[in-house]
Amino acid sequence: MVSSSTANHPNVIVIGGGPAGATVSTLIAQKGYSVSLFERETFPRYHIGESMIPETFDVLDRLHVLPKLRTSHFVKKHSVQFVTGTGKLSEPFYFADNKPHESSQTWQVVRSEFDLMMLRNASDHGVDVHEGARVLDVIFDKDRAVGVKLAQPAGGSREIFADVVIDAAGQSGILQDRLGLREWDPVLKKAALWTYWKGAYRDGGKDEGATIVMQLDEKQGWFWYIPLHDDVLSVGVVAPHEYLFGNRATKDHERIYYEEVARCPGLQPRIANATRAAPFRAAKEYSYRAREVAGDGWVLVGDAYGFLDPLYSSGVLLALRSGAMAADCVCEGLAKGDTSARQLGSWGPGFNKGMDRMRRLVCEFYDGFNFGGFVKKHPHLKGHLTDLLIGDLFTDAVDDVIAPMDAFRIERQEAMQSNASSEAASIHR
Repeated sequence: MVSSSTANHPNVIVIGGGPAGATVSTLIAQKGYSVSLFERETFPRYHIGESMIPETFDVLDRLHVLPKLRTSHFVKKHSVQFVTGTGKLSEPFYFADNKPHESSQTWQVVRSEFDLMMLRNASDHGVDVHEGARVLDVIFDKDRAVGVKLAQPAGGSREIFADVVIDAAGQSGILQDRLGLREWDPVLKKAALWTYWKGAYRDGGKDEGATIVMQLDEKQGWFWYIPLHDDVLSVGVVAPHEYLFGNRATKDHERIYYEEVARCPGLQPRIANATRAAPFRAAKEYSYRAREVAGDGWVLVGDAYGFLDPLYSSGVLLALRSGAMAADCVCEGLAKGDTSARQLGSWGPGFNKGMDRMRRLVCEFYDGFNFGGFVKKHPHLKGHLTDLLIGDLFTDAVDDVIAPMDAFRIERQEAMQSNASSEAASIHR
């Protein structure tokens, strides 16, 4: 049964209006519960993370956003493609070849526009949306979250109480740091540097909207190449933080960027006749996860819970899926009168299992995984590999690819060691 509420005591408070916050608030409001959402900024606002993957479809369908996306000017995305450090292009991974369904076509979005669409959609579904509203703190009664403290425009603060507080405020979320929950990834210590281009080369037809992942010549890192509307392309480099920003003669982002372009044979001809259309931006050491998804009266979703890596474009998917899974558990808890950590966090193990699958694929790539070589050796597993690339992370069947990946990696390592031994022997002859 839906609880009664006042403006000062909604059923649920959501901190943050990005994709995770818009998703969780919309789905809870659809069940008739009162939801107040507080977003610090005023939309539209800039955000990175433009490439979506097909498994966002089901959540977008639940949100009733698909009709707006279908009529939008966002570039349609049908595939992902990889380019080696020598500039060799792989065969495209067409999503529809593995899953012939409408969901296999997704979009390359400008996040300022997409996020505004999602937030307005939340408002259309009854969420009480407040932009330019800064949450100063989460209020606790012993170990239970009971509300938030909001900054007042004229100074001072006011308190609002709720049955559940959901932190969806991205990497600047309040609860992870307050409760000491953040755990940095011990392996994925990466950094990114990016800008935007106009007039860069893009393929035609079905391949026009493909995300392209291009390795640097010695595999120190990779570039993303994402075509957006209005002839704009998002192009950024990802590499270990120490490599990208540590041992450099310069700290200038422009010089570093062009030094890496010079190390990416697949990228150079694509931007040769293009014009840079935006400043350089950087993000450093961003891979982390919280130890818990929820506690008594509180939940973490989206980047406020964790962020993996820009490779394979899983950011928006994980935001939407965490928001949807959390919303279902919150609604069930409100209906039962149970807002305990156990109830509100019951979605956590399943979500983490899916996130771990994507992390595994990310780590394989950074260890030198060759998609073309693996598919050539195991053609019957191309479907499972494509499932992972489209974000089908929550199905146990995709685990069939894990053991062959392990064997493929060991074979590659043994071959490299054998080649190194042969080269050493020839030097000493």
